[in-house]
Amino acid sequence: MPIWQSIFLQNSSSPSMESLNFFHDHCMGILILILLVSGGMAFTPLKSDHFSRFFEENEEMEIFWSTLPSIILIIIAIPSLKILYLLEETPNSNISLKIIGSQWYWSYQMNESTKFDSFLEKGDFRLLSTSNFLYLPFKENIRVLISSTDVIHSWTLPSLGVKADAVPGRMNQLFFLSQQSGTLFGQCSEICGAKHSFMPISTFFAPMKSFEGQNF
Repeated sequence: MPIWQSIFLQNSSSPSMESLNFFHDHCMGILILILLVSGGMAFTPLKSDHFSRFFEENEEMEIFWSTLPSIILIIIAIPSLKILYLLEETPNSNISLKIIGSQWYWSYQMNESTKFDSFLEKGDFRLLSTSNFLYLPFKENIRVLISSTDVIHSWTLPSLGVKADAVPGRMNQLFFLSQQSGTLFGQCSEICGAKHSFMPISTFFAPMKSFEGQNF
């Protein structure tokens, strides 16, 4: 969940977010290594007393600095492509959730009898708590259909690595799974008007037995 003044990614609550966190650390490690090597190469000549005014080319160095970036890009691309395919998988799911974005609140529908709006109320925790929480089972694949009634919105739960655009006249689909119970917060991540900043998302994941008798 969000932590005050934290500059890091939120804790992972889904397999997809764990993969994205790994990829982030992977890229950051490569970036730091490049900065250290480049800084060392730039600083070393400053300490040297030997300079060549007639040094014009070095074929070996040209091959090196042309080949090395290609290798680095391949090292980045391989896990990136793997994660991309994992995020696009469509697992079997017995739970369907419909989400409709409107200015400036969210509407949820689990079945014909479970429909409600979720919006920010006065007195609630700023940009976190909402009038109604979305209750979902954890360790279950959940299929989400999302659209909008007016402008483009974006339903986002950072801890799950979920971000889906709600587009008027179009139905988008995504799947997600939470590996742990608890409260997760998100927000609209698409500028959608004057009160775009006041469209929080509050979800609570509970064991499946809490939903006995519930028709999804």
